[in-house]
Amino acid sequence: MSGRSELPSGLVTFVFTDIEGSTRLARMLGEAYREVLGAHRSVLRAVLRAFDGVELLTEGDSFFVAFANADAALAACVEAQRRLSAHDWPRRDAVPRVRMGLHTGEATPVGREYASAEVHRAARVSAAAHGGQVLCSEATALAVTATYATTGGGPAATTLAAVDLLDLGAYRLRGFDDDERIFQVVAPGLERDFPRPRTAEAPRHNLPAEHSVFVGRRAESAELAELISHNRLVSVVGPGGSGKTRLTLAVAERLLPAYPDGVWTIDAATAANGLPSALAAALGLRPEPGRPVIETVVEQCAERRMLVLLQTCDAAPVLTATLAHRLLSRCRRLDVVATGRAPLGLGGETVWRIPPLVPADAFAMLRDRAAAAQGGRVGDGEAQLAGLAARLEGSPLAIELAAARLRLLPAEQLARRLDDPLRALDNDSAGEGRHASLANNLAWSYRTLGSPAAGLLRRMAVFAGPVDLATVEGCGAGALSALSELADKSLVEVVPGPRYRLSDQVRAYALRQLAAAGDEPAVRDRHLGWAIQILDGVTVDTDGQVRTVSLTELGPYVPEWQIALRWAATCGDVRAGLRLAETLDPWWREHGGAQEGRELLSLLYQGVSGDEVTPAELAGAHLVHAGLSDDRSERERHLIRAEEAARQSGDPALLIRVLAARVQPDGTCDPSEQACRSVIAEAERSGVAAAALPAVLTLAELLWRRNALVEAAELLGAARQLEAVHPEDRGRRAVDWLLGMVALRRGDLVAAHDHLVVALRSRLRHGFRGAAADAVAAIAVRCVFGGDPATAAVLFGGAETARGARRTESFGAFWSAQQAALRTALGDAAFDAAYADGAALGFDQVVAMALAVEHPDLEDGATRFAQIVR
Repeated sequence: MSGRSELPSGLVTFVFTDIEGSTRLARMLGEAYREVLGAHRSVLRAVLRAFDGVELLTEGDSFFVAFANADAALAACVEAQRRLSAHDWPRRDAVPRVRMGLHTGEATPVGREYASAEVHRAARVSAAAHGGQVLCSEATALAVTATYATTGGGPAATTLAAVDLLDLGAYRLRGFDDDERIFQVVAPGLERDFPRPRTAEAPRHNLPAEHSVFVGRRAESAELAELISHNRLVSVVGPGGSGKTRLTLAVAERLLPAYPDGVWTIDAATAANGLPSALAAALGLRPEPGRPVIETVVEQCAERRMLVLLQTCDAAPVLTATLAHRLLSRCRRLDVVATGRAPLGLGGETVWRIPPLVPADAFAMLRDRAAAAQGGRVGDGEAQLAGLAARLEGSPLAIELAAARLRLLPAEQLARRLDDPLRALDNDSAGEGRHASLANNLAWSYRTLGSPAAGLLRRMAVFAGPVDLATVEGCGAGALSALSELADKSLVEVVPGPRYRLSDQVRAYALRQLAAAGDEPAVRDRHLGWAIQILDGVTVDTDGQVRTVSLTELGPYVPEWQIALRWAATCGDVRAGLRLAETLDPWWREHGGAQEGRELLSLLYQGVSGDEVTPAELAGAHLVHAGLSDDRSERERHLIRAEEAARQSGDPALLIRVLAARVQPDGTCDPSEQACRSVIAEAERSGVAAAALPAVLTLAELLWRRNALVEAAELLGAARQLEAVHPEDRGRRAVDWLLGMVALRRGDLVAAHDHLVVALRSRLRHGFRGAAADAVAAIAVRCVFGGDPATAAVLFGGAETARGARRTESFGAFWSAQQAALRTALGDAAFDAAYADGAALGFDQVVAMALAVEHPDLEDGATRFAQIVR
């Protein structure tokens, strides 16, 4: 090489270069490699000569060159990379990729060589580079900056004007004890993106640093870590936004000690150059000429003990499955964890479905994210946040979106809007990312569905809760295969039974798709027919007898009937709607749905036309409406309409029911008693004595109020037969309940205890919680009379807090009087403490306490029929 020949002395910049993968390139090209190698040398020598570099050594594909100043050395490397890239190589798949390293230090030549540690440092910097990359030491970076600043130009000025130095950080070079800060030379025409430098102490993972606190998931983390330690391929499957990536990253960090060769994560959704290339980059590997990247990867990983995380596999399911198969087949000590909305479908795969966040974790995460969204201070109380968290179904994505929404709305208001979570939590201006909104997240999965699965998802969206396989198969042909696809892709959850349910988020999205497809009327009509069919099966035995009304048995179907009723009221199917309303009447009374019931009935009345609805059906509807009314005038108005329709129907039993409903026990005793007796007499004359049971119960309560206890007991004793044929009253055991109240006033604690326990057990079994609370209160009175005031106060506390949505209490004045007497006997402090204990116990424990009250023992002084009037 001609040009400068004397070796520079003093502050010298050393440059080392070589071809990355030269052995493979030579094997691939054969004799043609000689031509490539020669062209490579010619390009480099021409550039080095132009920038006054002194060639010290050329061996094979390597160059060792010395420069008198750093800016010339740096400019030479930049220009050399540009010319190598622009050269017309014989084969485009065999372009030599040259790595270059520079270091500047004090050196004095001895003859035609340098005996200096700075030479070795320069060689190590070069060895850390990748093909096509130029790296320099901090000393060179400082020398270039200083030289360029003082000279203001020089022969390399044009080249260096557009050059920048990217600080890659400090690394330990092989053979040196101190860390060396390494810079990448960035310039137009040079590649910019490379793996981390290839130094001796390579990182053991590429797990990202957390941006926010990882909340909860202790049990899931332990379970998943255990699975990974015993299985080579574990797929973490779940809906989008369920926290799969975050959980696997946390578990992977925990497992680092078990994988001495590292833990590496790549994401199929962001691997623009392909999954093998993304994994190679994570491992610090560069593609080799003429060789598939996957071959380079498996060769490097063949004997390494390492863990690979394949994230968002549903973005490229076939490619991720292929990569996982190649890695597991060729790298016997390597394990794979995959995350996605569906399993990979490979042999030996262990599928672990990520559960929703448990309530405590969901609350903790919402509180943490809400504090972050609101500048470190949560605006809502813990009770309000807990209520909101309970509505978010344990979904981390929904929690994140809800926390952001709390900047605008209080938690309580936001919770009320979550019947449609997409509308409540999504912003119209949300970005396109799959986690930018619930709709984007669900669209990501929906787009991957086949037509049958998408159709089934839309049809299942009209169901309020889980359904069995027979119901799913009733949604259309081929439902089983479509259901399998939906379950695999985490759009349908399989719950014990087995039954199949959609989350609120999936349901809301699928309903939008149903409306967009134009199929909603037909699908909802089919659901309404199904709801009526279920109603027939639940309310009528196989022998045609009407079953005892039990809210416990009706409960699982109530959400479906409510949805079907809303549709019936909307589409005008009045007869179906009235049937559903009559069935839902006791549920509304117990659980606070009175206003909704009245509104739906009002819509149904608007749809009545011609002979579509019989007078009997209309009378039943107005009777239900009256029972749900708090307003006296509204109640009376509907009772009048019910009576008119009942008389038109010619059904004497229905008329008696309406007349009995018009008698209220809150009136004065004499007129009300007379009205009850009149209804009872009319029922007997008409041959429908059983229909007068409501009037009999009202009369018994009125007699109890004025202390006509003997007559009340006789009346109730005869009413047992009437109650036995009344399906709507059998579960409440009102006869036993009133007999217990009569026995209390008569001082017969044995009879009171027996009757009240029977009533309490039946009311609990059939789901009449408010009525059960009255029974607990009555047992509290029995404890007062039996000399156990402390237990009585606890039971009163539990009963009062469990009344729930019940709007009226017939015996409220009696309970108040007994509590006042109990407060006087115990003292304010003791009574309040015991009452608070009962309120805090929870109703189930209070009921257990009531049932555990010891039966009165006549030998222990219990009085019977002592005429104690309280």
